[in-house]
Amino acid sequence: MTKHDIAWDLSVIFPSATDPSIDKAIDFIQKAADDLVANYQGKISKFSSKKLLKLLQDYEVYLVESSNLGLFARLTFAGNMTVPESQKLNDRVSKLLANLSKKLAFLRLEIGQLVYEKPELINDKILANYKHYLERLKREVPHQLSEVEEQLIIEKDQFGIRGWQQLQSKWLNTRIFDVVVEGEKMALSYGDANALLPHPDRATRKSANQAIYELLKKDGELFTSALRNINNDWINITKRRKYESEMQASLIANDIDQKTIDSLLKTIDESSHIYRRYLQLKAKLLGLSKLANYDIVAPLPNAPDITYNFEKAKEIAIAAYSKFDEEYAFATKDMFEKKRIDASARFGKRSGAFCSSWYKGQSAFMLQSYNDSLSGIYTLAHELGHATHDYYFTREQTILNTRIPMIVAETASIFGELLVTDLLLSQAQNDNEKLAVISRVLDGAGMAAFQVTARAWFEQDMYDAVKNGEFLDYETISNFWTKNRDRIYGDVIDWLDVMDSEWTMKGHYYIPNFRFYNYPYVYGQLFVYALYQKYLEEGKEFIPKFKKVLAAGSSMSPKEIGEVFGLDVTDPEFWKLGIKRFEYFVNEFEKLVK
Repeated sequence: MTKHDIAWDLSVIFPSATDPSIDKAIDFIQKAADDLVANYQGKISKFSSKKLLKLLQDYEVYLVESSNLGLFARLTFAGNMTVPESQKLNDRVSKLLANLSKKLAFLRLEIGQLVYEKPELINDKILANYKHYLERLKREVPHQLSEVEEQLIIEKDQFGIRGWQQLQSKWLNTRIFDVVVEGEKMALSYGDANALLPHPDRATRKSANQAIYELLKKDGELFTSALRNINNDWINITKRRKYESEMQASLIANDIDQKTIDSLLKTIDESSHIYRRYLQLKAKLLGLSKLANYDIVAPLPNAPDITYNFEKAKEIAIAAYSKFDEEYAFATKDMFEKKRIDASARFGKRSGAFCSSWYKGQSAFMLQSYNDSLSGIYTLAHELGHATHDYYFTREQTILNTRIPMIVAETASIFGELLVTDLLLSQAQNDNEKLAVISRVLDGAGMAAFQVTARAWFEQDMYDAVKNGEFLDYETISNFWTKNRDRIYGDVIDWLDVMDSEWTMKGHYYIPNFRFYNYPYVYGQLFVYALYQKYLEEGKEFIPKFKKVLAAGSSMSPKEIGEVFGLDVTDPEFWKLGIKRFEYFVNEFEKLVK
């Protein structure tokens, strides 16, 4: 790592967590919310397009300022969660915004009902900026309940589903796992044990897997109770909201249709043999007849011991983005120059990596704990892609057009990874360096596209079982998990017996009122791979199209985004374009192995 602290400068948002300007911002936000209630609650049903425009503009003033305060509180806390002032501010602001969000819940309900009953408003020229925002609201209306019922669901979940979610999270973060690390027995937290899953030493990887999933399996009945109740609850909510399927709420949130997702998952199913071919090639390179589950994301045995300090990673990222297009690299350069990146590891810092849009500043802030590895470079490139996306849409869109669906939120980030991949391959000094880069790409894409597809099938199987009157006990849930896992992996992997408990630690299954937090990753991966294939075919002609869709924010549907490139995401053949890019990497890997 670097000797100096690489920290973001949040003072451009507010001077400090205790500055008087925080109280002034809170007063402004509270008054703005009160004014929205006083001026609009119960009055929207009779609105003309001009009155609706005024309402939306007033609402956006509130959203800009509330998001600015919320961002500062979250980031201040994430940078160091042990600072009392940051803890206090984050708690204060999160409670404030939650209460105000509940207070303003009528806006979505009443605006949605208005455009549902008067759909001609959506195409009114006065409201052109908000056309797709209103289209999305209209789609939600048939599934909305009364304001009181909506509030009751929030209150029900607060001590219901959220309780199960907290239990699952706290279990993971309060257990100690006994792992043998390179011959030495160690007692580790879940985070430390989980970090050993890609360890170079095979025995260490096996021990970490065994320790984690053995303990999870031991408490399998606890997780079974949680998931059984969550799934039954969601089926009741699905009926109450008159959804056609358990997935429909997710489809509406992602601005997509069932047919497109069915085609996507079918393509993955039919192409899983390509992923299996890669895994068999990797086994050969590792000197194994077959991979065990703890070898799937293992590093290659002859991978070069190359380290990349932060300055080198910065050079690589800027070079990769600039090679694509000099103007496109502006955001990347600006993020470094303006100190928008918090990259140093420190006690109390939030784990993981993320990028948060700063709408008011037409910028973004990134967090990661950078390590000097190839993985660190890819994380940096990924988050810089998110930042680039933020730079484009915050300059072109009003804030209601920045609510980007999950399925397209990863567009610039995965694209950034591919830009870095091409640069690293062009600079590689030997075949082992190339193998390390391609393996990193295929390991990540294989998990995001193929393994995550199995998670979507698994989730649907549980709902179908409940509807068929089956009782979801541990064995039943685990059988669904292994059945769908094996649908992807076939017989090319040897699994530890305890891996039937793997589903217990997937936090996405425990999120209240948000189901199928899986296929959006598959969509994002294959969509960007298809776009990259298009870029390689079109060259410079592709670039303005790509900038256009990033600048569009959420003002375009995913289908319309595809159409900018002359692609039809509803066509089953489209997804094969993404598979073609994945297969290209497998073929290149195979050439190097042979």
